[in-house]
Amino acid sequence: MSHFTKFESFEVGNQLIDLALNYKSNPALDQLKGKGKRIGCVFLNPSLRTRVSTQLAALNLGLEPIVLNMDKEGWALEMNEGAIMNKGTVEHIKDAAAVLGSYFDILAIRAFPSLTNREEDINDFVFNQFLKYSGKPVISLESAIRHPLQSLADQITMKEQAKGKKNPKIVLTWAPHIKAIPHAVANSFAEWTLGMNHDLTITHPEGYELDEQFTRGAKIEFNQNKALEDADFVYVKNWSSFNEYGKILQTDPSWMLTESHLNNAPNAKVMHCLPVRRNVELSDEILDGNRSLVQEQAKNRIFAAQAAISSLLDQ
Repeated sequence: MSHFTKFESFEVGNQLIDLALNYKSNPALDQLKGKGKRIGCVFLNPSLRTRVSTQLAALNLGLEPIVLNMDKEGWALEMNEGAIMNKGTVEHIKDAAAVLGSYFDILAIRAFPSLTNREEDINDFVFNQFLKYSGKPVISLESAIRHPLQSLADQITMKEQAKGKKNPKIVLTWAPHIKAIPHAVANSFAEWTLGMNHDLTITHPEGYELDEQFTRGAKIEFNQNKALEDADFVYVKNWSSFNEYGKILQTDPSWMLTESHLNNAPNAKVMHCLPVRRNVELSDEILDGNRSLVQEQAKNRIFAAQAAISSLLDQ
């Protein structure tokens, strides 16, 4: 594993999950592993859990984490090859990424999609510019199409909570939102869940189909109540339209998950990556009740990041 940007394989996934669980039981297990090394955490977009959990993970391994909020503290970046820089951009990504690569042993990058240029977003254009020009191992802190650290934490959480159950029923359900939301979390959750050989049902209103490269092998069900029957894990997430790229096609409030939606899933545990719009995506009764795993997911973000960083240090 030369970078941590996506699901690699069933074998690598299991190794990362097991390593993360070892770190959870003993966070200081490898506290000298990264001594004398630095990780640069570069944010082109806001963050709470990803930023703090990655810093804590680095510190647990003895690395020095340095955070740069590029959207506020850096120069406006030019991403296009051969650009004549006589307008608003000040520094080319070739130069900025190369400098950051010379300063750090590992780079961790967060870069959201535009939700306007589908081809550019599908190709993870901005994120891949850092990958191309930095010359160092790169960790994705969320890109235009994936959020692998979140998905690794989700797999850790489900493994803990499944308590040995071999084939839990896992449902990813769309939820309403007031704004257009990227596809990264939903894509990545589907990619990791299917890659780890779990059955996955995805439920959403017609028109909200995700990119098939991430959902191939999943069952697609437009009837939310039917999809939720006998579920063991229900992952709640909004995303905008993929086919009508970045558009909000509807915000039907009946898709907000409430306790009544789970009448036929008495043992279901509910997940969400946070931040969550309370009483829009998920009801208070779910978030504050015994079904909710959202805080455990957030805690596991530390150990997911620790496993990813540790694995890159081994290369």
